[in-house]
Amino acid sequence: MRLTVLGCAGSFPGPESACSAYLVEAEGFRLLVDFGSGSLSALQRYSDMNSIDAIILTHLHCDHMLDACTYIVVRRYDPSGPLPPVPVYAPLGAAERISSAYSQENESVDDVYTFYGLQPGTFPIGPFTITVDRVNHPIETYGVRIEHGGRVLAYSSDTAPCEPLLRLAAGADLFLCEASYLDGADNPPGLHLTGGEAGEAATKADVGRLLLTHLVPAWVSEASIVDAAVAAFAGPVEVVRPGARYDL
Repeated sequence: MRLTVLGCAGSFPGPESACSAYLVEAEGFRLLVDFGSGSLSALQRYSDMNSIDAIILTHLHCDHMLDACTYIVVRRYDPSGPLPPVPVYAPLGAAERISSAYSQENESVDDVYTFYGLQPGTFPIGPFTITVDRVNHPIETYGVRIEHGGRVLAYSSDTAPCEPLLRLAAGADLFLCEASYLDGADNPPGLHLTGGEAGEAATKADVGRLLLTHLVPAWVSEASIVDAAVAAFAGPVEVVRPGARYDL
């Protein structure tokens, strides 16, 4: 199983990164987890944009799904002819959200996407075993656990501290976890994690390696977030970068 970071900026594209988008591959199958603002550019840089086999959208905030709207053009108007619909696993309402953002006419996008509503549970996507659960964010949002060949990748999506996050991350080899806020600041409740909270979650879940993502470079000190995470988690910690690849 290979993870490629396409975008990792939090809330809006940063000067060096698109928003959240992560490519997970195994046995020739390509699963795109989130498709945030600007990430279609990175998808073309690090993979074949026509070869995505399935998409998970963890929630419907723009920084996690907006390029699914732009991707309609890629698949609908390919010079060789329309490409087959891609399965999209997302919260209910994703079809309407994507359609309305793409076109004022609210036209159907069923020629491009086949939608499956997410709900807590475990199910297969290609060669992967996927488990999702609701996490602590203002809109319907799912953390994700991806298993293949005895290895585990866990992804927090956007969340404040919560028990489902710990269950999803339990024993994961890689824990891709957001760390949007600085510890000690007057942060809005029920929205995001600090670096310290990401480290605490990694410790409680006994993960192998903590990968910090969804930082907002314009607003936070990366060094402060890393220091807080390292203080709370004894294992390896790093901030992900666009184009970084991790083999499990």
